[in-house]
Amino acid sequence: MARPAEPEKRIELAERAVDVFAREGIDVPIARIADELGVKRPTFLYHFPTRAHVVETALQALLVEQARFVIEHVEAHEHPIDRLYAQVRAVHAFHHGREARLTLLTQAIAASGGRMAELITIGNSVFEAHRRAAADRIREGIKKGTVAPCDADALVKLVRAVTDGLVIQRVMTGLDLDPVHELLWRHVLLPLKRRPKKKPNAKQRASRARNRK
Repeated sequence: MARPAEPEKRIELAERAVDVFAREGIDVPIARIADELGVKRPTFLYHFPTRAHVVETALQALLVEQARFVIEHVEAHEHPIDRLYAQVRAVHAFHHGREARLTLLTQAIAASGGRMAELITIGNSVFEAHRRAAADRIREGIKKGTVAPCDADALVKLVRAVTDGLVIQRVMTGLDLDPVHELLWRHVLLPLKRRPKKKPNAKQRASRARNRK
């Protein structure tokens, strides 16, 4: 009989296994990882047939945690442009101080061979629905006059590229992101915010009608 699923235990083991990777390298023997985690080798292999499964589980857990953190900050805003900017800052805030772990997972993904495509798919799937919703809100804002006309999908992709690229830059160089955030806001996002034109009230409509006579 198959063992029951133990998702929480599996995530905990994966995160602790990544700590072992960080200390002893990605190629550390499976027996050594199991010993460090206080489990038997067959138990570890039941949860993780390969190292790639460890990375996949740890990555997915990290991205789900990131999604919760980012969504909480984004939902504090109503305007679609404000939401985009909140998203950028929240992603960077979430990863601040976790750069070493992010670098390790990235390296492990590169070393995982045939499962790289699956791991990348996991990363995309966690946020795809959120990106579609962001683009839809921008399109709705354009219709309402609260967002300047633009390619909503391209804007979301641009923000994603800036977000991911800056994470990598900070991992590699320790880049101060505040000046980049300021430039992105003042010269890219803020100009797209608009106030919708108010419809004239009855008195204003009557005045305009008299002026046309």
